[in-house]
Amino acid sequence: MDELRRRITGGGVDELIWAEVPKSSKAPKQVRKAVAAGVDLLVVWGGDGMVQRSLDVVAQEKGGSKIPVAIIPAGTGNLLATNLGIPHNLEKAVDIALHGKRHRIDLGKLGGEYFGVMAGVGFDGAMINDADRKMKERLGKLAYVWAGVRHVNGEAATARILVDGVKWFDDEASCVLIGNVGTITGGINAFDDAKPDDGWLDVGVATAQGAMQWARALGTMAVGRSDRSPFVRTTRARRIDVKLKSKMEYELDGGARTKTKSFTASVSPGAVKICVPRESPEAA
Repeated sequence: MDELRRRITGGGVDELIWAEVPKSSKAPKQVRKAVAAGVDLLVVWGGDGMVQRSLDVVAQEKGGSKIPVAIIPAGTGNLLATNLGIPHNLEKAVDIALHGKRHRIDLGKLGGEYFGVMAGVGFDGAMINDADRKMKERLGKLAYVWAGVRHVNGEAATARILVDGVKWFDDEASCVLIGNVGTITGGINAFDDAKPDDGWLDVGVATAQGAMQWARALGTMAVGRSDRSPFVRTTRARRIDVKLKSKMEYELDGGARTKTKSFTASVSPGAVKICVPRESPEAA
């Protein structure tokens, strides 16, 4: 924290509003104060959960979407930062915050909350729910692997999915994933053509069951296009309506949420302004 503060003030920032929170759920209150104060730049230091909570406030608050947001990766996954080309190196990340390109990206919205990376239910939601904070602190990304192994033989749920009002899927699914970017947990390229500024959400359904089928599906995703797997189906939409036969956990950007039987996700084009590298494709 001290190094981050020194690098920001050393970069020519004379007036600094500083707030530290013990966990991501405490971030919204401080972000609201910053937005109300009319800051010129909001710097978020943390993982995807902290970033999601912060971007949700920025997108919700009046005038918030005008404030550029800089992400300083410091979590387990850092998926939004990775997809935007923001490095984990503190010096380089701060340089992007102060001198990078200000670029608008889309956000997804589900259950009244905005998200920048993904939302998932089924295998994905259960895995995130099991990979609690203490486990992630001890094992890092391996926490998701460990939690995932416990759920590969879980019972598939019947899901009915509408994309832009048209029935697209009505069958058993072990996972429903909605993405705003392409790369997800573990560096897996779940959505090959996804871009955070294209005005679309990508949706994928995995029908793999058991360790062998999941190994085949993830193997295909790791070395080729995810839509070439016989256990994966993907498409794009601006609105996705999901109905489940029974309640299941869901997650937003790696943060577990309560169980639900139905939800709607929609895209909010250009919802927030993010500091990205000038050479980044998203900054073109």
